[in-house]
Amino acid sequence: MKHILKYYFSFCLLFSMFLAQAQETSTKTITKGTTQEKPKTGAAKPEIQEVKKDSIKTDRYGLRVGVDLYKLTRGLYDKDYKGIEVVGDFRLTKKYYIAAELGFEDKTTDDTRLNSTATGTYIKGGFDYNLYENWMDMENLITIGMRGGFSTFSQQLNSYKIYNANPYWGEQPPIVDGQKYTGLTAGWIEVAMGLKAKVFNNVFVGFGVQLKMLVANSKPSGFDNLYIPGFNRTYDGNFGVGFNYTVSYFIPLYKKKTIIPVLTNTKEAPKK
Repeated sequence: MKHILKYYFSFCLLFSMFLAQAQETSTKTITKGTTQEKPKTGAAKPEIQEVKKDSIKTDRYGLRVGVDLYKLTRGLYDKDYKGIEVVGDFRLTKKYYIAAELGFEDKTTDDTRLNSTATGTYIKGGFDYNLYENWMDMENLITIGMRGGFSTFSQQLNSYKIYNANPYWGEQPPIVDGQKYTGLTAGWIEVAMGLKAKVFNNVFVGFGVQLKMLVANSKPSGFDNLYIPGFNRTYDGNFGVGFNYTVSYFIPLYKKKTIIPVLTNTKEAPKK
């Protein structure tokens, strides 16, 4: 009986140790199964801004002078015309230019009733605004502007015809007069549109159109001004049109630098 109790007690002790070991193993397994390590998130990736240097554009300022090739060459094929026009502009700001024209014209007009010659000088002054946005190192212009013009001239009445309402015996021959009227003046305003393109270093070729409105006109006695130097013909009343084709040379005097900002590109920091 004593040996049976001894074996029974040993069996119970061994069984209890087995249960304890099994519970500890189960607890570790559950702990390992339920406990998961959090993924390493790390800090938020900082953004790196790639900053580029701003572009620096150098603008040249100076005086541009030239001549109107149309008026200069017109006398070669038109025997009734002689003229010359000098054009110039000065760059005042990035977009604005002070502009002026100075010229001389001698034009004979042969109308159905009279023949007259207008001879005189004129000057026009105003401003131009450049509408064109140039790229780097370009200096082309597309301009719109205004001018005020003034002319002082003389009119010579070469010949005229007397109007005959009933020309049964035909037209009467023209009467040669030759009288000259001096000290005549005229004034006008005009809207000028044009373009200038740089073709060589400092050499520009341009074309312009002007829409004119006559505001003052002193007329000779007995007939009208058919042509006013600088304004052109007056057949359309107080309104006129003109154009020129110029070649000019730019004389640089000083420079100004303009900073052109460049947009920045945003990139993520490289992974470590």
